[in-house]
Amino acid sequence: MSAAERFDRLPDSETADLARASATELSKLLAHKPEADRARVQLDDTELILPRHALALLRDILTEMAQGNAVTIVPTHAELTTQEAANILNVSRPYLIQLLEKGAIPFTRTGSHRRIRYQDLMEYKAARDRQSQEALEELAKQAQELDMGY
Repeated sequence: MSAAERFDRLPDSETADLARASATELSKLLAHKPEADRARVQLDDTELILPRHALALLRDILTEMAQGNAVTIVPTHAELTTQEAANILNVSRPYLIQLLEKGAIPFTRTGSHRRIRYQDLMEYKAARDRQSQEALEELAKQAQELDMGY
């Protein structure tokens, strides 16, 4: 089994439990040492020094694993295919292409293929999520005003 195959699978319950405990402890350490910009980590007989940003990223990865999610790391400058971008947004590829053609998400062409910068996709996703949250809050407000029991 290759490394890529190992990390593409969803964590089993034992792994999720271990990730949860590790994320909790790492969060506590980061909170109790806000001035620390690096940490010493022992792995068997090897000692590593990691930057704080890597520790925060590790905490986030462990948190996702604790929730049963598979995790993929993508550099923010990376370019994605339309299928990869559609998967991240949880939409169909044809719908994503409509968004691209409408100008909702910037893209470039490499020959006949469209490429989307990860950072642009995440900005679109954040705006979409914000709009959804605002709409949900407005609906809840209206339901309360109409005494609908919400």
